[in-house]
Amino acid sequence: MKIAIGSDHAGYKLKAEIVHFLSDNRKTFKDFGVKSADPVDYPDIAVAVADAVASKEFDFGILICGTGVGMSIAANKVPGIRAVVCSDTFTARLSREHNNANVLTFGSRVVGVGVALDIVNTWLSTEFSEDQRHINRLEKITEIEQRC
Repeated sequence: MKIAIGSDHAGYKLKAEIVHFLSDNRKTFKDFGVKSADPVDYPDIAVAVADAVASKEFDFGILICGTGVGMSIAANKVPGIRAVVCSDTFTARLSREHNNANVLTFGSRVVGVGVALDIVNTWLSTEFSEDQRHINRLEKITEIEQRC
């Protein structure tokens, strides 16, 4: 499992905690930035991570900004990306089981470190159910992407 991770300035401190968690749990990852709390435009980081996942260079992506919403919107513009904003483990689990989400986003102003680490752990350890009804729905999403 290879993970691409990135944040904007608002998510910088929380990203550092998640990087530490990934390292402690021997996960393979690459940090796409940022390297400080200096202001940046979140779409730049979101697209870098999303492109890395869409190209299959990385299996999953994790993005952190103030709310997770901006990162999710930007990442979801990349074909093949299913980015989900999570602020609880229930949503994290179902986003993997039902939607085969490949990018996790959340907000440093919404969740604390403990909840964020639980979300990451749940999300990374949950497999897609591969139930035919979920596969059919994902195929419909792919069809929508191809219209654009």
